[in-house]
Amino acid sequence: MGYDTATKTDPESVVPEEWGGMWFLKDELETDHLGISILELEPGGKGKAHDETHTGQEEIYYVVSGSAEIELVDRDETVALETDDLIRLDPDEPRQIFNRGDERAKLVLVGAPR
Repeated sequence: MGYDTATKTDPESVVPEEWGGMWFLKDELETDHLGISILELEPGGKGKAHDETHTGQEEIYYVVSGSAEIELVDRDETVALETDDLIRLDPDEPRQIFNRGDERAKLVLVGAPR
């Protein structure tokens, strides 16, 4: 088949419902190299601190709605993103996503090897 379709909730969320939800869609879309995830964070929610050194993939975060703060752990720096903002991160950049806003944040996360 020349295409695949998926719905956000086809896979189980890897984030507890009270924090929002995170759905990894790589398997559902049968991609070989490109990873795509949907992350929704309630106010006060946060993602897992991590880097992608082990996978070698760079990531792009796109804020669909709400706002998010990306803490760059080694830099002691925080990048604030609003609706329609994006950030690209190198594989070895430690980061953590936070929703310190008043509304649910929804992000699309895309990653691929460099």
